[in-house]
Amino acid sequence: MGDIMEKATKTRSAGGGSKLNRSETVTIRLDPRLRYLTELAARKQRRTVSSFIEWAIENAINRLPLRENFRGSETAQVTLGEAAPDLWDIDEADRLARLALYYPELLTPDEQLLWKLIRECGAVWKGQYDQQKHWVWNITPDGLQFRKLREHWGAILQIAAGELSRESLPQVEDDKSNW
Repeated sequence: MGDIMEKATKTRSAGGGSKLNRSETVTIRLDPRLRYLTELAARKQRRTVSSFIEWAIENAINRLPLRENFRGSETAQVTLGEAAPDLWDIDEADRLARLALYYPELLTPDEQLLWKLIRECGAVWKGQYDQQKHWVWNITPDGLQFRKLREHWGAILQIAAGELSRESLPQVEDDKSNW
C-alpha cells in the first residue's frame, strides 16, 4: 500500500493582519518507489516534497496540449498553461462557463447538466425578440452575461440538484414597451 502525502496549506500575510490562501491541501497516494524518488528530486532542487510536487504539476500543465489548432498547413498546440488565463476565474459559475464555451469536451457529466441549464436560460444571454415576440439568443462567449449568470447561479444549482423544477429557471422578463 502506498504512502499518503499531503501538500500543506500555506498562508502568506496580505497586510493588515489578514491572510490569503496560497494553496489548498491535496492528499495523494504514491507507491513507495515513487515516494522515495520524489523525496530525492525535492532534495536535488532544495525544495520540500510539497513544493516539488506543486512545481512538477505546474510544469506538466504548461506542457499538456489541450487542443491542436490548424492554421493553414501548420498545426499549433494550445497547452493547458496557455489556456489557463481564459479558463480560471475566482467565481465557480464563471469557471464553468469559460470551460464550457472554450473546451466543452472537458466537462464532467454534472457540469454538462449545469451547462445545459445555462444554455436554456435566456435570462443570462444577450439576445433580441424575434418577429413572434420570443426572446432568442446565441450561445457565444460574447453573448453570455457573466454578471447575470452569477446572479442566477444559486437557482441553476438548485435546479440541477432537483431541489427546484426546471420551470424555476430564470426567464427574460417580457417588456412589451420594446415591441
